[in-house]
Amino acid sequence: MKKILAISGGGRPNGNTAQLVKEFVKGTLDAGHKTEVIPLNKIQVNGCIGCNACRYGKPCVQKDDFNDLVPKIKEADLIVFASPLYFWTISSKIKAFIERFYCIAEQDPNPPLGRYEKYPIHDCALLMTSADNYFWTFEQVVSYYKFTLINYIGFHDKGMLLAGGCGDTNGKPQIGQTGYLKEAYEFGRNLYAE
Repeated sequence: MKKILAISGGGRPNGNTAQLVKEFVKGTLDAGHKTEVIPLNKIQVNGCIGCNACRYGKPCVQKDDFNDLVPKIKEADLIVFASPLYFWTISSKIKAFIERFYCIAEQDPNPPLGRYEKYPIHDCALLMTSADNYFWTFEQVVSYYKFTLINYIGFHDKGMLLAGGCGDTNGKPQIGQTGYLKEAYEFGRNLYAE
């Protein structure tokens, strides 16, 4: 059994991203994992302000909900980042959440690959939804995910589900008319299958 933390950065409670996360979670639960969803639209997580207080042994100076999430982040085996595509990348809510990892980093006297600090090592996965489905639709977000979470922070990639073509942004969610919900369920169910 793995402890999985799914961070949902979508704004619509029943939107395409929320539905994708729900099916992914069903898959993880059916596989016997313990999974918790953190909907960022229901809590306050501010972006890093770069004050560096955390670099001097102090807790993050911001008094928001991120501080309550730190123990869950540290205990998780897998952190799933789920977001709609906003201006060709992750939502600002997910970006702010990732920025705050800075306050849980520790000094590393021998940083590999240009890192300046070390982070708790986890597996990670990416769930994305988008109205568009061009060959370049997810190019920026995939680049950010790989560079920031895999190459810099050092997480282990467990995969991505890039759900494009889920309907226009003005209408009702249309992910149910695609095969992505089934894919999300199977992705969650088979993450740690041997």
